[in-house]
Amino acid sequence: MTGKNEGLQAAGFTNLGDVYWNLPTPALIEQAIRHDDGMLSHLGPFVVRTGQYTGRIPGCKFIVADPATRERVWWSDMNQPLLPEKYKRLKARVLAYLQCRHLYVQELYLGADARHRVSLRFITETPWHALFARNMFIQEPDREKLERLAPEYTFIHVPNFRAIPEIDGTVSDVFVILNFPQKEILVGGTAYGGTIKKAVFTLMNYLLPPEGILPLHGSANIGKEEGDVALFVGLSGTGKTSLAVAPKRTLVADDTLGWGPDGIFTLEGGCYAKALHLSREEEPEIYRCTRAFGTILENVAIHPVTRRVDLTDASLTENTRAAFPLSHFERVNRRGIAGHPRAIFLLSADPFGVLPPIARLTPEQAVHFFLLGYTAKVPGTEHGIREPQATFSPCLAAPFLALSPSVYASMLWERIRERAPELWLLNTGWIGGPHMFGDRVGLPRTRAMVRAALEGGIPEASLSPDPVFGFRVPSEVPGVPPDLLSPRSLWKGREGYDRAAHELARRFAEAFEQFDADVPPAIRGAVPGGTP
Repeated sequence: MTGKNEGLQAAGFTNLGDVYWNLPTPALIEQAIRHDDGMLSHLGPFVVRTGQYTGRIPGCKFIVADPATRERVWWSDMNQPLLPEKYKRLKARVLAYLQCRHLYVQELYLGADARHRVSLRFITETPWHALFARNMFIQEPDREKLERLAPEYTFIHVPNFRAIPEIDGTVSDVFVILNFPQKEILVGGTAYGGTIKKAVFTLMNYLLPPEGILPLHGSANIGKEEGDVALFVGLSGTGKTSLAVAPKRTLVADDTLGWGPDGIFTLEGGCYAKALHLSREEEPEIYRCTRAFGTILENVAIHPVTRRVDLTDASLTENTRAAFPLSHFERVNRRGIAGHPRAIFLLSADPFGVLPPIARLTPEQAVHFFLLGYTAKVPGTEHGIREPQATFSPCLAAPFLALSPSVYASMLWERIRERAPELWLLNTGWIGGPHMFGDRVGLPRTRAMVRAALEGGIPEASLSPDPVFGFRVPSEVPGVPPDLLSPRSLWKGREGYDRAAHELARRFAEAFEQFDADVPPAIRGAVPGGTP
């Protein structure tokens, strides 16, 4: 690997310690144990702690602002500009920090479709994060091709380095910086693995739209028949993985994907599943992967003597996670490529208990809801979130967008009009009242609704429009109690439901005002109506 070491030196790395290139999973685990990164648990998963931060940290992401990015980027509190000279100074401090340290390098792909694939060189100071990247992204199985690989983008990861805001121009000691002109990502100050995958998703959200590919924060699976592709789009914690890993269907993508002219393809090669309260009975496939060698368990409780893990223990965080390659699943499309979706489910975890568990959407309503991205931040997924909080996350992916939400919404509008998929809203949040008093919709019930939607089990005659939101709600779904389908009937006080529903409709209209000038009139007309 002498030549590749020279490549690192040419990129500014000096006085290098040992550099470990593309180590396989067993070797990385051996290094991680020597490095005291964590401990091997019963049956083989590697258990790690991420320290102070156990979720994504808001306000830490920056994009280097040059003339090109200034025109293209969606600047917001989630995409803050950083001057090129500030980036240069911070990177120099990071490179000085890495002198004489051991480095672990993985060279990987982003995107299963080779025509739209991006190659990435991931450089980190910790072997377990190298394993995380190896699990999450797409590996090159041919060692000769891997030797010749010259990645397009470089990801420098220093979880133990802390920024100094007064010097570096950051908000805190944590930083996620994307430098598109230099094709670099620089992340430091946090060991939380999710920061890595979401920084890469932001990169793909920037690169893919100009190629005619719509990136989505979603999972997907396929049935036995050709073309039976289902797509689930939602914010973290709303059930994308649980719904895509379904009996009798094959997983294609777990969390991020692209939708191009020929269909969909996964952007990643791994799964990053919530582990807390995983049930062998309800989610046997994901549960089995938490007991497999090569899996990383983040912040999962482990007995120090027996080395057995406890998936019910939330003492460190509610956001316990399992990170493993998609190949751990028995039913997985190893190519990571499928056709166009026949059905699209937009997921919302409604903390007000107002939305129905399932509703049919028109194309205008679907794009409107996608653009608004109404859902809840669930405990643990973002640092500081202790209980569900209502939020509008445009495109159900606001923290990871690089361009204006209207860009992605316009692309979705074009694809829906061209491909005419069935469109559904799924509330995987609360019903019968707000989250303090209501109950969360159970996974078995939601799966029954999805199954009925995909198999034609929801008759058109059973659909009637919601008086406030306008989307059509079924009165019957096989395997689901009829009362569950009508949120208003489950509230103890119907007047309370009516007030909450109209208040949420008001919030919808208010949140949509920022996009009003950027969308077709038909989508503007899908804003919920009704007055109390």
